Amino acid sequence: MIAGSLLHFLVDGVCICCLYLMVPYFSGAQLVSIFLTYNILAFMTQPFTGLCADRLRVKWYLLFVADILLVSGVVLAACVHDIPCLQTTSVSMLLVASLLGMGNSCFHVWGGRQTAVQTRNDLRALGVFVSTGVLGLSVGLVFCSWILLIFFIFFICLLSMVCWRYETRETFHAERTGEEEKSVSSRWPSHWMGAAMTVLIVFVMLRSYSGEAITQGLTKTHALVLALAVVSMAGKMCGGWLARRCGIVRSMLPVVLIAIVCFVFRASSMAILLAGVFAINLTMPVTLYLANVVLKGKEGLAFGLLAAALIPGYLLAIF
Repeated sequence: MIAGSLLHFLVDGVCICCLYLMVPYFSGAQLVSIFLTYNILAFMTQPFTGLCADRLRVKWYLLFVADILLVSGVVLAACVHDIPCLQTTSVSMLLVASLLGMGNSCFHVWGGRQTAVQTRNDLRALGVFVSTGVLGLSVGLVFCSWILLIFFIFFICLLSMVCWRYETRETFHAERTGEEEKSVSSRWPSHWMGAAMTVLIVFVMLRSYSGEAITQGLTKTHALVLALAVVSMAGKMCGGWLARRCGIVRSMLPVVLIAIVCFVFRASSMAILLAGVFAINLTMPVTLYLANVVLKGKEGLAFGLLAAALIPGYLLAIF
């Protein structure tokens, strides 16, 4: 869990840092197409990546593919930086965005699935894993540089080897236990499973929209970007612990009401806005936990479906 959470921080940092280093070479229209290409491949492909992950016997293969794609994207970005002819066309950068997006998709599904399986769908572990990505995004954006990019890539490869080293019999035991428990949820009528997942997906879309819309209109200085990231990360981490301690219904109903109030009155003060960001993110590990309960034994698909649901709300808030 610790290695996966650190990798989440590093992978998101690499992707945003690599893309922003290429910004000076392309026009606004080209950057929009690059932005859309990356986000669609990074998030909308995760349900398909999750289906593959659930079928793979050796899960580390997915992390290996993610590393290859990410390193290839960084190498190609370096070529764009050093070779002037590659800076005259957006094709090269679209390829960089594609490699980073697919690598991001593979990593997130691997990390989300392994965290759920190895910790028996522990709310606290899920909260820790999903929390670190937003900090990686902010650090990669604020401190964007080639030195930071190389540093991040080096530690991604190092931690990936650690994950490979410790994918031992404990991992396979957890996999077998998950397969044994799969039959419990597989008895659910398919229409109930579909309805439950639909509700979760719609909720995640609304959360994604509100999480982005609540900060619209702000002048996002580096300090504010980092502050929002820390508050968001803290919300995701605390959400798992809160729901585990107090119960999902008793903890999340007040949280949702607080989030709505903060969203409505966000213009009143920065404290209310930050409280809203915190409250919105408290629900993230809970939705992932519930998706894993509904699709027990298909944790890769569950993670991928909720990840894909982030994009419609996010794009709606932006555009």
